[in-house]
Amino acid sequence: MSSGIAFHPGLVLILGALALPFLRGIARNVAVMLFPLAAMLLLWQLPESVVWQCQWLGYAIQPLAVDRLSRLFATIFILMAFGGGVYALGQPSRMELPAAFAYAGSAIGVTLAGDLITVFVFWEMMAVGSTLVIWSAGTKPAYAASLRYVMIHLLGGMILFAGIAGHLAGGGDAAFGRMATDSVSHWLILIGFLINAGAPPLSAWLPDAYPEASWSGTVFLSAFTTKAAVYVLLRGFPGTEVLIWVGLFMAFYGIVYALLENDVRRILAYSIVNQVGFMVAGIGIGTEMALNGAAAHAFAHIIYKALLLMSAGAVLHATGRRKCSELGGLFHSMPLTTICGSIGALAISAFPLTSGFVSKSMITQAASVGHMLTVWLLLGAASAGVFLHAGIKFPWFVFFQKDSGLRPADPPSSMRWAMILFSFLCIALGVWPEPLYRMLPYPVQYEAYTAAHVLSQIQLLLFSGLALFIMLRWLQRTPTITLDVDWLWRVLLPALARRIGAALAVLQKHLVGMGGGVAKSVTASVTCGRAQQGMLVRTWSTRGMAMWVMVMLAAYLVIYYAR
Repeated sequence: MSSGIAFHPGLVLILGALALPFLRGIARNVAVMLFPLAAMLLLWQLPESVVWQCQWLGYAIQPLAVDRLSRLFATIFILMAFGGGVYALGQPSRMELPAAFAYAGSAIGVTLAGDLITVFVFWEMMAVGSTLVIWSAGTKPAYAASLRYVMIHLLGGMILFAGIAGHLAGGGDAAFGRMATDSVSHWLILIGFLINAGAPPLSAWLPDAYPEASWSGTVFLSAFTTKAAVYVLLRGFPGTEVLIWVGLFMAFYGIVYALLENDVRRILAYSIVNQVGFMVAGIGIGTEMALNGAAAHAFAHIIYKALLLMSAGAVLHATGRRKCSELGGLFHSMPLTTICGSIGALAISAFPLTSGFVSKSMITQAASVGHMLTVWLLLGAASAGVFLHAGIKFPWFVFFQKDSGLRPADPPSSMRWAMILFSFLCIALGVWPEPLYRMLPYPVQYEAYTAAHVLSQIQLLLFSGLALFIMLRWLQRTPTITLDVDWLWRVLLPALARRIGAALAVLQKHLVGMGGGVAKSVTASVTCGRAQQGMLVRTWSTRGMAMWVMVMLAAYLVIYYAR
């Protein structure tokens, strides 16, 4: 293996995860911040080349390969590990931060992998780390959700493994690059990637599992699995047309369910599906501008989505409540959380001077430049829907609607500083996007702040807000739940299993009864045979025994020669 003095940034966080359980107090808090900083320093010292390489079973394995795209995603993953770690310093669970760092390190491993085998190894490590993050909440709903979560991801891992194995068996090399959907193996790889992206029909795993994590665990979960999936789609399937329509479906699916939802964190979880839909559609468009937009939007989304979930987590931490119908008026006693949550809401809505404005619009512009009128119109409609469910609904019902009478204080200092950091990044990237643009995989020839773009976006958002407040009476939340595709495996399949189990129990009882009757008959026959003058104890003549031996030998010879 050739490596020089370079060290893998992802392994820094994974090794840090192994060290954290043995640290306490200030030493632990310092380590939580130093491990991501060390990983960031190592990442930006790596050259854009294959840094680690070896041979395994005749395949070239590249556990550490760096280019502009991989460095971009590794950078935001490390930044997320740092911000999430600061936010979770007060988390009493001893499992969560180690699991989150292993999860983050595995996601970085995916982005820096130059071959499919390494991608698969880190892909499965992500599934383990994220499951442990959900478990660390320590509640029965979290445990049940984690089991459903891990089953979906094991299914996705099996499909991905089958695709990679088929690709290699068909003569393909292990290098991870652009693939065409020209074989069953490549379709399986694409499906495996889309499952982690939260694509239909299995999108329901995300809003089912993420909200059941702790107030800090959901922040970590929002960043890595779906965005690692966006990365591998950018790397492996740019320009695959079917992704346009998959992405648009995800965008509207997330909007509809977020508008129907009452649970604050489920609203934001459905919003993840919605936002990843924009990225997937951009990948499907496949032009340099669209791919830059998808990558930039993934970078910006991780920051503002984490900020939104930090504010929701602060509310949950302070009140123990997560239903819109139980909250309201919190701006009176949680002003900092209100401001930070509102900044995140403006950023996800692509409001000018926020990070979402300079990233999402690149995807829409790419559809316009590519003369994709239908796609452009649908992306515009989806942008308006985002403002409805995340830009207004979340802050309005949590912080500003009719006073709930709750008066919790803003969260502890570590949580406040994490929210302030991510709020600053949302505004800084919106005001000065050039550092982000310089990291994108292709040269950027796009100007976000044109008069036409700013005015059209403000008009879109204003009319969306007007529509929301006109329909506000019908959007008032009640203590209900939404039914999603997971109804199939949470309700229908268990009901079928109970019905089948009851039928099998009846069949077993019937068979046991029949078997008992047969056993009694056999026992009676044997007993009769053993009785005086019975067949088994009767004295047989030598002539009769000789005849039976001859018959058996003749049968044996016939069978032997018949072979």
